[in-house]
Amino acid sequence: MVGITALAGDIDQLHIEINGGLQLAMKIIIALFLFGVALDVRFEDLGYVVRRPLPIAVGLVAQFVVMPALTVLLTHALDVRGSVAIGMILVVCCPAGNLSNIFTYRARGDVALSISLTTASNVVALVLTPIAVAFWTGLNSSADALMRDVSIDPWEMVLEIALLIGVPFSAGLLVSWRFPRFAERARPVVEPGALVLLLLIVVGALAGQLQTFRDYAGVVAIAIIVQNAVSLAVGNLTGRSLRLPVPSVRAMTFELGVRNTGLSVVLALGFFGDLGGVAVVAALWGMWDSFTGLLLSTWWRRASIRAGETVAVGGPTPDG
Repeated sequence: MVGITALAGDIDQLHIEINGGLQLAMKIIIALFLFGVALDVRFEDLGYVVRRPLPIAVGLVAQFVVMPALTVLLTHALDVRGSVAIGMILVVCCPAGNLSNIFTYRARGDVALSISLTTASNVVALVLTPIAVAFWTGLNSSADALMRDVSIDPWEMVLEIALLIGVPFSAGLLVSWRFPRFAERARPVVEPGALVLLLLIVVGALAGQLQTFRDYAGVVAIAIIVQNAVSLAVGNLTGRSLRLPVPSVRAMTFELGVRNTGLSVVLALGFFGDLGGVAVVAALWGMWDSFTGLLLSTWWRRASIRAGETVAVGGPTPDG
């Protein structure tokens, strides 16, 4: 316990330096990943936003307002260090990723709602993520003090996110619209391939920092576990408060509980390299939410099979 306490005091001074080539490779793979996400988007999914704007709007508010606000409260309640608080806030200010769609499908949830929310959150994140990070970190005194020392240019972060999300996502939408047959053939290859490459790149990039991550895992573990549980719970309660059918509640749960932690790792390394605690939180968050998402989706899938439910893709589904 003494060791963890001592490390907690050092985590704000932790410096993580990743080779520039590996950072570039991570950015390229994330761009490819977002390109693959956009290949999944169909016009009927975009029509879902028009036909049912309330779940999308409430889902976005829950993602970018409710969860960051609760996260700030968690950082105070758990009394985490400033860099850990920044990492927790950065993760929840990033949009949902493709894993939320995969887990929703696996859980026999409302895939159309999931894809529509992922699309909307990625579009909104282009502008909102930098603003949200700056605003919510300002509500934690320890995080705010560190942010002043880091002196981040918000426009630089906007440009970075635009390049990582906006360009590949727009390209994927264009390909899906203009070349649907190619998109259909590429979709099963691009997404899994990009995910495998991203995992390999992240593992390679962090291999030299393995001892660091092992040392500091205990410092941030409780914060990550609690925050992820709260995210999943807020997603589930949001769906239930809207009186959505069960498959849609499952989709909303994963959209709130599974974030694009690959993006948050890249942003952490690019803008908070001198605050290693931010990258530690983002990387371990990604591992943990993948684990919990897989467990929850498997449990719901088995429950659906026992109940004789069919896979939901956005059509009318009875409550259960």
